Amino acid sequence: MIGVISYLVFFTTIAAILAIAVLGLNLQWGNTGLFNGGVVAFFGAGAYGTLLLGGAPQEAQLGGFGLVYPLALLGGMAIAGALAWVVGVLTLRLRHDYLAISTFGVAVAFENVMRNAEWLSGGAKGLRGFDRPLRDALGDGFTYNLAFLLVVLLLLAGTYMFLERLSASPFGRLLRAVREDETAAQSLGKAPDRVRLTAFVTGSVLMGLAGGLYGTFYAFVSPQDVLPTLTFQIWAMLIVGGAGNNRGAVLGAFVIWAAWTASGWGLSRFAPIEAQLYTGSIQYVLIGLVIVGMLLWKPQGLLPERLVVSQSRRSDA
Repeated sequence: MIGVISYLVFFTTIAAILAIAVLGLNLQWGNTGLFNGGVVAFFGAGAYGTLLLGGAPQEAQLGGFGLVYPLALLGGMAIAGALAWVVGVLTLRLRHDYLAISTFGVAVAFENVMRNAEWLSGGAKGLRGFDRPLRDALGDGFTYNLAFLLVVLLLLAGTYMFLERLSASPFGRLLRAVREDETAAQSLGKAPDRVRLTAFVTGSVLMGLAGGLYGTFYAFVSPQDVLPTLTFQIWAMLIVGGAGNNRGAVLGAFVIWAAWTASGWGLSRFAPIEAQLYTGSIQYVLIGLVIVGMLLWKPQGLLPERLVVSQSRRSDA
């Protein structure tokens, strides 16, 4: 029984961390129409940045500044935001497929830099982080994992409430106006380029927060954690949950992570030995089938976008 509860804590922690990243993508794509194919680059920037800023000094390697954990996490988010600003300035004038290709290229480049720059990231060996925050007080077992889960859930709830308020605000309506008709928004005196850049950086900072929490939970990050396939998983979560709906983004994260872990367990337990060598590839095929089925069954996801009607329009009606 204790083992089942421990696994549920682990499962919920990872799903909640990924849900924060999906909420960031929903701000970019669901609300603003920005196709970010490089999600993992900003997720990884938050993970590596947090561990570099909060870790202990290591020989022949950058970092080891030993910052207290909250500052290290904020620093990782800032690094993700700075990377997003540079990428956004260079690419956000592109549209649709061209933007997707260019941001996907950023993700591939980021993974290659982390794999080869040993002085920065530890290379293929990865980067070991700092001791877990409050480890001395809580230990390193179930109690610590449960406490960390509560922190992650609080951050997820805070992120959700922030984005809900943002979506209902005039700026949220401006994001959707730029998504639907950029020319019309520009004719009203708005600056679509600035709006898109703001949404892109804000969403990437949230991805950096998710990456920082992920690196903290494992106290380790390596190039295997920032493969472009993670972008595929996060996009699947948003598509299944429902783009443009923050509740859908969170639901999709939990549904796809449950499907991913369940398929991995089923393949390892029931598939022939020969097939188990290709478990990862089979899982991606299965998730792809889930996405195709969802697009055929409910193209808008499990929880479609809800249009927000302003109070003044309600009173006029």
